[in-house]
Amino acid sequence: MGSYLDHAATSPPTREVLEAVWPYLVQVTANPASVHTPGQQAREGLERARATAAAAIGCRPGEVVLTSGGTEADGLAVLGIAPALAAARGRDRHLVTSAVEHSAVMEPARELERRGWRVDVVGVDGSGRVDVGALAGAVTERTALVSVMHANNEVGTIQPIAGAGRAGGADGSGGVAALCAERGVALHVDAVQSAGVLDLRELWALGSAAGGVVAVSVSAHKLGGLRGSGLLAVRSGVPLEPLALGGGQERGRRSGTVDVASAVGLATALAAAAARREREVVRLAGLRDRLVAGVLAAGAAAGVEVVLTGAAPGPERLPGHASFVLPGLSGEVVLAELDLAGVACSSGSACSSDSDDASHVLVAMGLDGGPAGAARSSVRCTLGWSSTDADVDALLDALPTALARARL
Repeated sequence: MGSYLDHAATSPPTREVLEAVWPYLVQVTANPASVHTPGQQAREGLERARATAAAAIGCRPGEVVLTSGGTEADGLAVLGIAPALAAARGRDRHLVTSAVEHSAVMEPARELERRGWRVDVVGVDGSGRVDVGALAGAVTERTALVSVMHANNEVGTIQPIAGAGRAGGADGSGGVAALCAERGVALHVDAVQSAGVLDLRELWALGSAAGGVVAVSVSAHKLGGLRGSGLLAVRSGVPLEPLALGGGQERGRRSGTVDVASAVGLATALAAAAARREREVVRLAGLRDRLVAGVLAAGAAAGVEVVLTGAAPGPERLPGHASFVLPGLSGEVVLAELDLAGVACSSGSACSSDSDDASHVLVAMGLDGGPAGAARSSVRCTLGWSSTDADVDALLDALPTALARARL
């Protein structure tokens, strides 16, 4: 498969996931809602998976709603929790989010606007970090829901959900979660990009049913699970309107026959990621730092401007994430040349790869989104469980030629 540096788009399934799901693909294949013995065997596997996933997050098994992936989990949070809270707690039809959210949050937010909701979109700084002071100015005690991602999928910046661990002040100095908790406002966190390398238990601890973190979205295929699988952890006591109606599965919160194999894969991937997190963060950060230094050096040697986007490598950036813009060059040409050399990178979110629009994330960070703007010249290299020094070497070997051909 060559050198694969696009783990933010999807990670290949790990061997432990494939081994865990195999029995549920060929042996334990009954509907887990069936009352006969094969159905109850499937049910037992499903509930073990739910409990394992819950343990990795720090929530209760009954708080886990299994979904078809991160997109559905985000949509269920925005379109399911926000209206339910507005109705149940008499809150304003008011949603607050950030300018760099994934489209899985942005599009549901636009749908709420079409339904007459007020949606405030808070800006970010040049690194893609949400302006918590501006967020504090937008959130009121009557806001139905705040949705801010844990870490950005395009530039790798970790958002100040926890802040500095202080109590939330009027300016949001304690971080997004403390601000929301203080004002009794529910916070949904999209943890799709962070689940494999950041501690979800610490994240879940930043709230209660009254406010702060009340919901967290996770996707399996970003951390070595199967595609088409995810979850939304929803705190007990927080109302949720289902988006899919039917058989009433998942305690009436998400109808549809549950894919037991995918749920087992998700739980296995989450547990494995939690077990190896500390050493994996160190390993990935080392690879990333070598990659960043090599890419910047290659640009300097070629006389090409290469700019690292997002937070500086360190605690405010995902350990396996490196993203750049190449002002004056076509990012698409660079990516095509790398691909010809057997190196797979991307230009940003895989979910918008077929769009002609400039990255909304880079534009929100202040980069030019015009036809020849820097926001259209992005190259994203992301590392994961299968990444090695050889993958970084392959990129650095192929990059000088790719840069030279992009200048022609």
